Amino acid sequence: MQSLAKCRVTHIVCSSYNHKCRDGIIFTNSNLATGRTITQSSTIGTWLGQQAIDFNPGFKKPSSSCSSTDNQTNPWWRVDLSSVYRVSRVVITNRLDCCPEKIDGAEIRIGNSLENNGNNNPICAVISSIPAGVSSTYTCNNMDGRYVSLFIPGDSRILTLCEVEVYGEGVTKEADLVWGTAAQSTLFYDWYTQNALDGLSSTCSHTTTHTDPWWKLDLMKMYSVNRVTITNRPDCCESRINGAEIQIRIGNSLENNGNNNPICAVISSIPAGFSSTYTCNNMDGRYVSLFIPGDSRILTLCEVEVYGKGVIKQADFVFWETINGFIFLIQCIVR
Repeated sequence: MQSLAKCRVTHIVCSSYNHKCRDGIIFTNSNLATGRTITQSSTIGTWLGQQAIDFNPGFKKPSSSCSSTDNQTNPWWRVDLSSVYRVSRVVITNRLDCCPEKIDGAEIRIGNSLENNGNNNPICAVISSIPAGVSSTYTCNNMDGRYVSLFIPGDSRILTLCEVEVYGEGVTKEADLVWGTAAQSTLFYDWYTQNALDGLSSTCSHTTTHTDPWWKLDLMKMYSVNRVTITNRPDCCESRINGAEIQIRIGNSLENNGNNNPICAVISSIPAGFSSTYTCNNMDGRYVSLFIPGDSRILTLCEVEVYGKGVIKQADFVFWETINGFIFLIQCIVR
């Protein structure tokens, strides 16, 4: 029997001109700070924060190509990378014309918090000194973060940066996967299915009384589900969940409305108005369903939250192809 391979380009992984690819991970040689939003604690004259990422180290005219704060307490500079990256290293170029010691003691911080303007994030490195006009590289050991900041603690300090370069790789972080399409076995008045996804515990989904009621979420593509959080109704009837053996099922089949998929957990009870979290140990699936087996049952859900990461599945073989300088990921399914 002849096998046919149906192949498709999944996505451009990276450009071979300025990236390196290894084991499906993008390692970029490009400065992640380029074109990003810059903020600094103060600005002296025309020494704008954005000038620290303009590819010009300012050796001829630093006032038009370096950033600088005013003389102040705890000056700082921050770049928002717009999403979370795994930062491998940061390169700092010091000014050439004068005052190289002004950067001494600056802290490079990386993280996802904007508390204290991002200066409470974990420290990658502390700059002891950088000679005038020299670029120094600081290894950050793949710290995860959206914000990279430089911060000098102390009074009467000035932070001047002639170039900041940030290098690393993209990170797929755990996300709340509630953007899919929901359905339920029956509808009780205006207790709509989508109410379980609206972020409000005061509005709930509700089936009528019948045999084997269910609620199902189609995530639209496959995810590796880490956990599911269920919020019970606060007003009454919380005991409908108690001992009901509500099954959280995750998988790719719609057989029996998805209720034959593998079980993540069985809910024994949830107090009124409370949220309980169930660990699913990275189960792969497109459909998440809740199902109560038995006669004369009612399924009420005031909030359903699903957390996980995207996965690439359902390919019999995967290969890389370079076309016009771009590297593509090709998935082929043998039929």
